[in-house]
Amino acid sequence: MLKKIFRKEKGITGLETAIILIAFVVVAAVFAYTALSAGLFSTQKAQEAVYSGLKEAQSTIEVKGAIIATGNITGDVGNIGQITFTVSNVLGGEPIDFTAPSGGALGLATGTSNRVVINYLDSSQEVVNLYWTLAKVGNDDGDSLLETGEKFQITIGALDGAAQGNLVQALGAFQLGCNKTFSLVILTPIGAVITIERTTPPYIDKIMNLR
Repeated sequence: MLKKIFRKEKGITGLETAIILIAFVVVAAVFAYTALSAGLFSTQKAQEAVYSGLKEAQSTIEVKGAIIATGNITGDVGNIGQITFTVSNVLGGEPIDFTAPSGGALGLATGTSNRVVINYLDSSQEVVNLYWTLAKVGNDDGDSLLETGEKFQITIGALDGAAQGNLVQALGAFQLGCNKTFSLVILTPIGAVITIERTTPPYIDKIMNLR
């Protein structure tokens, strides 16, 4: 009789062990699925970040050629009224909208059509959203999108006497005179910020190449 009782207890113990083992397997499977899902999610996010970074890099512009300054007043106490430079698209990136400002006053852009914003910065001040105009150089498909193989010439400030004003009016009391270091910050809708830094010469000529 005792042997029969013990045999039944052994059977119950084996069944409990099997249930516990199955529970462990189920829990392990759940944890494995969770870890796998988290890994796939992280991989997807990393891939999106890489593609986004590549898109930003491909949408960057670069300056081609010289930075030309036009003197407003020449001499060793003169100042600069206009700055001209040429830009192109790099890495075969996406087109960038260079629609020029629809209006300007006192050297600043007043229209809201321009998606590219050009700011001025030196040790004395920062001037936001300068007025600029666009001239297409060489290959041109008829629109204002800077695409692969195209070059756009950007001129900051209007012609002398124009209603939009030039760089002299935009800078006010702190003019861009001799021996002065300044930066032009070009903000595009997509892509990295482009900064052009130059120092003016000790004598202002009518036309200068700022090196």
